[in-house]
Amino acid sequence: MFRRKARSEPDKASADEATNDDLEHTSARAGTGPWDSGETPDDGLDRVDLGSLRVPGREGAELRLQVDETTGEVQSVMLAAEEGALELRAFAAPRGGDLWSEIRPQIAADVARHGGTATEREGRFGPELVCQMQVVMPDGTQALQPSLIVGVNGARWLLRATFLGQPAVEPELSPEWEEALASVVVHRGTHAMPSGDALPLSLPDDAQRLA
Repeated sequence: MFRRKARSEPDKASADEATNDDLEHTSARAGTGPWDSGETPDDGLDRVDLGSLRVPGREGAELRLQVDETTGEVQSVMLAAEEGALELRAFAAPRGGDLWSEIRPQIAADVARHGGTATEREGRFGPELVCQMQVVMPDGTQALQPSLIVGVNGARWLLRATFLGQPAVEPELSPEWEEALASVVVHRGTHAMPSGDALPLSLPDDAQRLA
């Protein structure tokens, strides 16, 4: 079942010309995912086709689409379960470039502007940001919300993943969440897009739309 939730704007950067090659820059990194659609592994997983992202289901988790209520466009995909969640967003990137290194300081600065903290460390997928954000709880009190932001450079794409809840605080105790990220397939397409533009997401034809 898919649920819709409001979400806002993607990151922006400079223009880039599309090509069909450079699969060596995919995130496979010596045979591990996330994967480019040109090298989808024969692993038997049943992935939901959401346009630019093909996401496998996870037992005990609900697959949700977060939608911009103004435009009606799908902004991100979220796997949500009782213990936490994984949000996925894909962006166009320069051929052979490292968009994650460019935007990581921008994300950290944005977190700081909103009164939070962002600490860089090395993780399974490379450099990642451990964040603490000030949020307002339903009862009006303020609390710190932890998150872990991971970026994976691919073949003219960047996959940005945000872990929330237990997967953000204790990733070593939640290896299945990292495996969920590693199983994602990104479909960039061959059309030209400005670097930093969000890759389009769509609902499957048979998906149930919930307000």
